[in-house]
Amino acid sequence: MSKRDYYEVLGVAKGASDEEIKKAFKKLAMKHHPDRNQGDKASEEKFKEAKEAYEVLSDGNKRAAYDQYGHAGVDPSLGGAGGGRDFADAFSDIFGDIFGGGAGGRRSHVYRGADLRYNLEISLEEAARGTETKIRVPVLSECEHCHGSGAKPGTEPVACPTCGGHGQVRMQQGFFSIQQACPRCHGSGRVIADPCSHCHGEGRVKKHKTLSVRIPSGVDEGDRIRLSGEGEAGVNGGPPGDLYVQIHLKSHPVFQRDHDDLHCELPISFATAALGGEIEIPTLDGHASIKIPTETQSGKVFRLRGKGIKGVRSQHPGDLMAHLVVETPVNLTERQKELLREFDNCCGGQEGKHNPRAKSFMDKVKAFFAQ
Repeated sequence: MSKRDYYEVLGVAKGASDEEIKKAFKKLAMKHHPDRNQGDKASEEKFKEAKEAYEVLSDGNKRAAYDQYGHAGVDPSLGGAGGGRDFADAFSDIFGDIFGGGAGGRRSHVYRGADLRYNLEISLEEAARGTETKIRVPVLSECEHCHGSGAKPGTEPVACPTCGGHGQVRMQQGFFSIQQACPRCHGSGRVIADPCSHCHGEGRVKKHKTLSVRIPSGVDEGDRIRLSGEGEAGVNGGPPGDLYVQIHLKSHPVFQRDHDDLHCELPISFATAALGGEIEIPTLDGHASIKIPTETQSGKVFRLRGKGIKGVRSQHPGDLMAHLVVETPVNLTERQKELLREFDNCCGGQEGKHNPRAKSFMDKVKAFFAQ
């Protein structure tokens, strides 16, 4: 079967520029590449046809021979032009555009620095009101002597002789050529003949820097504050990473935080629980008073609205929840014990009236064992 005209295969005019030919082939390669059309024989054949056309038209000598003699001018079996550059070189930039790498290996390998995390412990009061503090962070910073190049001042890194500055070496496996990072320059495309004595060719040195961190009011456990550009220095002049300050709240002696709400235990005496009264309760802003109604049971929760914390993303502050705990008296004198016995005797036979919860519980226990 006769071959189609190469210009027709790529869909370009005979006078098309090298860039137009490359662009046309890239479009066809992306559409018909076997890795994107597995099992599709028709696409595979179109890809091979486009590959053959691009191999010829992307090479100046082969293209001139083709333009003058047609297919016979580039058929090695007929004595056609067989020289010119290796097709793998001409093809690698196309594969790079499709699958990554390729011609990009010829560019300087510039990498962004790593992001860092710093764990910062603050008090509940600092989290509620906001604060500003200083932290000391160990980082890899750009070497001031070689300005990150890794080479001795006055010298420059040179192209890697193993990969020719590409950063990659090519291995041929059948139809495809596989590119791998150069083992000598590790993909950078450059080697340092005379390294900087301060950073030993790394381009970065370990340092500690002191930073000021503003903690906004309302931050909570696990929140992160991003300090842009305060991470590790980049490689080969790349931009620095970021520093993330992770917030951790110290344990508080009175309050426990639950998002924007605060919780605390409020111990009261047996007499206050029975007779009622008014007591003071602590808040982050000072003190507040609450009225204890008569016959209040242990475990009752009093809500003080707006006495919690206004979170970073909240419109209104949370509440303070006071959990009442009736405290059993300790270290009683003989007189106090005697009064309690008298009180208990006065209640004798009237448990259901004075201790309804206890009576209800005992009734349930009796019903359970009666089954």
